[in-house]
Amino acid sequence: MQNWMKFFAMKNAMSFFCAISLLCSFGCGRGDLPELAPVKGTVTLDGVPFPHAIVYFHTKKEKGGRPATGTTDAEGKYELIYLAGVKGAHIGMNSVEITTEWPDGEPGEGETEKIPPKYNTKTTLTAEVKDERNVFDFSLESETPGK
Repeated sequence: MQNWMKFFAMKNAMSFFCAISLLCSFGCGRGDLPELAPVKGTVTLDGVPFPHAIVYFHTKKEKGGRPATGTTDAEGKYELIYLAGVKGAHIGMNSVEITTEWPDGEPGEGETEKIPPKYNTKTTLTAEVKDERNVFDFSLESETPGK
């Protein structure tokens, strides 16, 4: 009698394992991701590395699609991430926005955006991501009166 009980217990365990494996293969796949390629680079403002900037790459292929983002470190270096654990940006033309990263999501009292609008809210920056390792360095300039 005990052999039959062991047999059914093992059969149920195997069925459970197979069912979980099958579900994970459907729900955990990354097949719905767009074509991505690795992107990194450096951001400077007036020739000085700019830390704590957020770099956004918005694909021009589709409106409202998820942007790839990266945050600059103390040396102004960034690497783009599309999703948690997935690095890269859409292959093709991208509009690029660069803005200051604020601890509370917006400037605190007395703080202002140091990066001019032509690089973020009214960006003129673009980058063509190719199916290879991409490096895009952005040399930004402050706005000066009369410019």
